[in-house]
Amino acid sequence: MTRYLIIGNSSGGVGAAEAIREIDRRGPLTIVSEEPYPAYSRPLIARYLAGETSIERMAYRRPEFYHQNDIGLVLGQRLVRLDLESRHTELDDGRLLPYDRLLLAVGGAPIVPPVEGLHEHEFFTFATLDDARRLAARVHSGQRAVVVGGGLIGLSVTEALVKLGVHVTIVELAPQILGRALDAAAASMVLRAVEEAGVRVLTSRTVVRVLGGASGADVRAVELDDGTALPCDLLIIAIGVRPRTEAMAGTAIAVQRGIIVDRHMATSCPDVYACGDVAEAYDFVAGGNRVTPIWPNAYLGGRIAGRNMAGVDTVYSGGTAMNSLHAFGLSIMSAGTVDPPPGEPAYETLLRDERAKGTYRKIILLGGRVVGMIFAGEVDRAGIVFGLMRNGTPVDAFAERLLADDLGLLSLPAELWQQMVRA
Repeated sequence: MTRYLIIGNSSGGVGAAEAIREIDRRGPLTIVSEEPYPAYSRPLIARYLAGETSIERMAYRRPEFYHQNDIGLVLGQRLVRLDLESRHTELDDGRLLPYDRLLLAVGGAPIVPPVEGLHEHEFFTFATLDDARRLAARVHSGQRAVVVGGGLIGLSVTEALVKLGVHVTIVELAPQILGRALDAAAASMVLRAVEEAGVRVLTSRTVVRVLGGASGADVRAVELDDGTALPCDLLIIAIGVRPRTEAMAGTAIAVQRGIIVDRHMATSCPDVYACGDVAEAYDFVAGGNRVTPIWPNAYLGGRIAGRNMAGVDTVYSGGTAMNSLHAFGLSIMSAGTVDPPPGEPAYETLLRDERAKGTYRKIILLGGRVVGMIFAGEVDRAGIVFGLMRNGTPVDAFAERLLADDLGLLSLPAELWQQMVRA
């Protein structure tokens, strides 16, 4: 029987295990997780920090999931070495696990910048449940926090801290917050909502030094590149993640920014697959491979990998950059290209800018097809537009309807919405 080994127990690993078990109920299947918990929903860690949910309610699958699917679960162990020739993996306790088919779903690690004094003082990242638990143990109302990074992670931890009564300053290197997810107009809506909640936002700035007290590891302040000193009691680094490819060093697995995979989620080595934040997989907007570290892409990529590992030829249709945020009373959804390249006349922009009323909608077309979108304030109909984008549907004949308040499936040509319903 085929021995399946999955390194990683988040959405990609779970998706792969489910797909394998749909095809092969008997092949030995093991999941290894560096974390000490069964699979949980990482997007909920900010709500956990804010005290709005419990560890039990964060479970990604029911507690009996592993037993019912005859999955061996190894918790609290990290992959340290791959032996592709003998088809073994080594964990950090020295254990060797054999495999016939291997999935690398090891995710990403928080990016920690080279800042003077950072590692001599206490700071927090915000990528795992343990990160949230460690931060929760140190937070109390009235503290001052500096959050380095104004992206999705930075905003999610900021909102949780505000709910706990912490005074937060966001320091963002780019000229705007959410620079990768939004254009300047939509980002201005988020900025207003964040500032109205009492958060101070400093853009085009970076932290160059961490300052502590006379003794101990406590942070007293951070110094910015313009010489400004920001007093703080808590320092959170939230500038993104990088693919965790260190265990692939010295192997024949092809790696650029992440592990390169083909349309079957297979790596350059036989019977070795990868998915999720660690993988460079097909992006249907870019038309090539990219790292797109988002939860839905990881799960779908895991399912494709799992089916192929179990012997059912399945092609990955691709993912793309997609961002969904509900914070500070504002909902945002964006995907694909949010700002066309300057001086590229082939792109067409459909725009409905009603920021005064609390809404903003933007759709980017290329060759008559949707290649990007931003919905802010009102996102109920964003899913329809994303579906057209994912399917590569020509929209020239009805493009003006895509920004309508009453956009629905029935707004589309009859043959198209009937096709979407059947799908």
